[in-house]
Amino acid sequence: MSTKSVISGLFMAIILFFFQKSFGQNQYIHDGIVRGDQSKKQISLVFTGHEYAEGGWYILKTLEKNKIKASFFFTGDFYRNHDFESLIKSLKTQGHYLGAHSDKHLLYCPWDDRSQPLIDRYTFSKDLLDNYSEMKRFGIEQEDAQYFLPPYEWYNENISEWAGKLGFDLISFTPGPRTNADYTDPEMENYIGSEEILQTIWQCEYKNPNGLNGFIILIHIGVGEKRTDKFYELLPDLIKGLQKSGYEIVDLDQLLK
Repeated sequence: MSTKSVISGLFMAIILFFFQKSFGQNQYIHDGIVRGDQSKKQISLVFTGHEYAEGGWYILKTLEKNKIKASFFFTGDFYRNHDFESLIKSLKTQGHYLGAHSDKHLLYCPWDDRSQPLIDRYTFSKDLLDNYSEMKRFGIEQEDAQYFLPPYEWYNENISEWAGKLGFDLISFTPGPRTNADYTDPEMENYIGSEEILQTIWQCEYKNPNGLNGFIILIHIGVGEKRTDKFYELLPDLIKGLQKSGYEIVDLDQLLK
């Protein structure tokens, strides 16, 4: 083999190595993880909760029936709500990930300009650690829950940095599907029906070169009485559709590491 061929081969190997490394990395927005490895047909389901949890038992039974592990991010107020204690304990017993969603569901930065925080670092840190204090009552230590999902899924680089300095990895949902709008009710201008939400997932799969690979799909565990069209009731259809398309539904640790 000629020297030229060897050099050419090494060059192509180096290019391929860096391409694969880049392709396999998590995707970030404002320094928060929003997507896992795009080279694998894996997705994660995450559920958030603050005031409501009327879908909790239905979601839990659906996941159990399909032998799927999901991740649940609750506020401190959710964890300290006695009406939700048995649900939280059942989620933990069945091996689902339980994480933090801030203690008081604070808005970290303005909707029209996320570049400047509405709170300082001390307020952020105290609120988040208060959330973890409530989690500790359920036997959830900080080292057991490194991922943190910000309230309203709205944050900036400062928030991500502050979370990191406390030892946590900030994550959010993968942009595209409208599942995070499942809290809207017919009185809101941005209301979207559950069937339409479901279709946005398949539209993203069709339009994205890598399909839904590495997607983090966010659903609310409860949305209150004003919305009677509950998206979580379509969870069996979502799971069936994802599995039919060849996706493996995995926990966050498997998706992001």
